[in-house]
Parts: sequence; structure tokens; C-alpha cells
Amino acid sequence: MMGAVAKPTIGIIGTGAIGGFYGVMLARAGFDVHFLLRSEFSAVTEHGLQVNSAQHGALTLNPVQAYSSAADLPPCDWLLVGAKTTSNADLAPAIIQAAAPNAKVLVLQNGLDVEDSLRECLPDSLHVLGGLCYICVHRESPGVITHQALGAVHIGYHSGPATSEQSRSAISEEGADLFRAAGIDSQPMPNLHQARWQKLVWNIPYNGLSVLLGAGTTPLMADTDSRELIKALMAEVVQGAIACGHQVPQGYAEHLFMMTEKMPDYWPSMYHDFVHKRPLELAAIYARPLAAAKAAGCEMPRIEALFQSLSFIDRRNR
Repeated sequence: MMGAVAKPTIGIIGTGAIGGFYGVMLARAGFDVHFLLRSEFSAVTEHGLQVNSAQHGALTLNPVQAYSSAADLPPCDWLLVGAKTTSNADLAPAIIQAAAPNAKVLVLQNGLDVEDSLRECLPDSLHVLGGLCYICVHRESPGVITHQALGAVHIGYHSGPATSEQSRSAISEEGADLFRAAGIDSQPMPNLHQARWQKLVWNIPYNGLSVLLGAGTTPLMADTDSRELIKALMAEVVQGAIACGHQVPQGYAEHLFMMTEKMPDYWPSMYHDFVHKRPLELAAIYARPLAAAKAAGCEMPRIEALFQSLSFIDRRNR
């Protein structure tokens, strides 16, 4: 008989909507999950973490293995980074403190090249992977998360000690297996950069327009003009991706457009950042794709206009 494989220790760096949701799901599936919290530490220690999910019902994790300092976490085999891209440079010390030797760091963030700024600050012995979350989730109040729909995580290897294609894909597969064990659809992505461009086809229009027009997905999809604008922005992202040498499956933008029509009314994360006067993730979601496309000889004028408008709003808001 095969011996049972020891379950990895998992650390959550940034227990907001994303880190909280996936952390709770993994903990409920029997994984040893440790949560690093800053402002919400006392609330979570007192009341636990609560996920109100349209799909899974009301889930509570209490007690929570919660920490206010990364130095207190046990050595973690997997570290899931759910914090905002705007804080990536500051996250490295916490990751280094919480990482077991040869740990895998999975960056669950939106945008392009979000792993790069972290990679520069981490030791070469750590694996860095990117995770794309296809999910409608937001933080309701300290320790309380609302999950409206979806939940899949696509994982790709970014950099680290795994050099062969085989070992890189084995690690991506290992990450996908963690989520699958928790009942979450997950698949490895052979080309992380391409996958990030594909995710931008949704993030660029809906994140920015929710802030600019003050609307969730339902009203945006119900109006003729905003529908046309979303389609035009999506088409520009596809052109940018292709210019940068990435494939976008035929009909991919149309598929995301139709998927959004079926979704419950969803306010993207950028809108929540705007309302709470937090910095908007403009570098990762707009500036980098614009610069990459421009370097490849491709202009994206509508995205540029959206980025300039959001930059003005972001400065004024703070």
C-alpha cells in the first residue's frame, strides 16, 4: 500500500477577498493553512473568516490560524499572495520569512508581469508562479467575504530553480491539484505571459469602466454604448496580445463578453479600491500592457484614453 503523501503547509499573504476565499476553501479541504493579516487580525482572531458563497453556501472557518507578523508563520511549502500589486515591493520580506526551503510562491493577482517586481526581491531558491483567478468575489467587512460566482484558478510557472519544461509543468500541476482537492476548477497554463494577456481582455474594460462610469457589470452590459465600448476595448487588448507574439483563441473576447452577460451584477476589484480610496492597480493592468504593445509597434488608443482618465481619477481620489 502506498504511504499517504504529507499535505503541504500553505501560507496566505494578504487575506483579502482572494486570499480569504481560497484559504478558507483549502482549509476546509483539510490543508494546513496559515493566514497573515494586517488590519483585520483582531476581527479574524475573534470571529474567524466567513465566506458567503452563492455556490457553496455560508462557510465559516473558526478558529483561524491567523498571524499579524510573517515571522510567526511556520515554514510554508506554498505561499499564496493575495495582496494588491501596488504593495508587491513590500511583500518580499514577509514571503522570505514565511517560506520553507524551495517553497512555491503563487501570485494571485491581475495584470501583466506582476511577478517580476517580486522575483527581483526573492532568493533564487524560491519558485515563483502566477495564478489567474476567474472569480466574482469581494470583501464585505473585516473577515467577511462575498462570493457571487465562478472561482477557477489557472496556474503558470514564472521563474525559479525548475529549469526543464517537465519540472516547471509538474510544479504548475501540483499547484492545480491543491485547488482541485478543495473543489475548485484549476488548470496549469503552459505559457503564463500569454495567459496574463488573455485575462486582460476582461480586466482592462470592466475594471476601468466600473470606476469611470460608476457601474457594475449588469448596467454596463445593458446599455448599447457601453457594450460597444467594451467590445472595442477587448478588441484592442487582443491586437496588443497578438502584436506581442501571443495567441488568443478565436472567439475568446466574445466568449468573455457572453460569460459576463450571464454573471450576477459584479463590481470589479478596482471599483472597491476606488471607493475605499486605495491606490488603483493602474501600472499592472494598464501601463505595462500599453508599454509592451507600443514596444511591439501596436497602439491601443482607447485603452490609452481609459488609462489617462483613470490616472486623473486615481490622483484626485487620494
